[in-house]
Amino acid sequence: MNTETEQGGPATVRTGRLDLVPLAVAHAGEMAGVLADPALHTFVGGAPLTAPELRARYERLVAGSPDPAVVWCNWVVRVRAGGRLAGTVQATVTEDGRTAEVAWVIGTEWQGRGIAREAAGALVALLVDRGVRTVVAHVHPDHAASAAVARAAGLAPTDEEQDGEVRWEFRP
Repeated sequence: MNTETEQGGPATVRTGRLDLVPLAVAHAGEMAGVLADPALHTFVGGAPLTAPELRARYERLVAGSPDPAVVWCNWVVRVRAGGRLAGTVQATVTEDGRTAEVAWVIGTEWQGRGIAREAAGALVALLVDRGVRTVVAHVHPDHAASAAVARAAGLAPTDEEQDGEVRWEFRP
């Protein structure tokens, strides 16, 4: 799947209120603050990364997948009013661009405003527009907010589970 503009640079995706900006290592400092709440890890485990840890992670992500059959697509979510970062959306694209697994995280300060719904919806629309046939997300069965985001983005729960999470799918 191609996530670049015709000019060769990564695509920024604009919605009504948001810009999904291609991830850059320079985002690590601000994002460390956005993602600092341990509550963000309730359903996925782990702990917030420090700015240096997040910088190292972003360096790996920006470098791209070591597997040429896998494309990593990562954006930070910027709220246009005020210009602040609010979270991330990502897609791992496989099967020659036919399948994408998506995920999103919005900082605690920004939750409850429809930002995740708007960002995830834009991500799914972009992927489908670029030829992806199956969009997948894995959502913890107790994470009602994330399930609502998945549903709003057009995904539906399946009977499949992986690592204790329900597989959600969208097939255009």
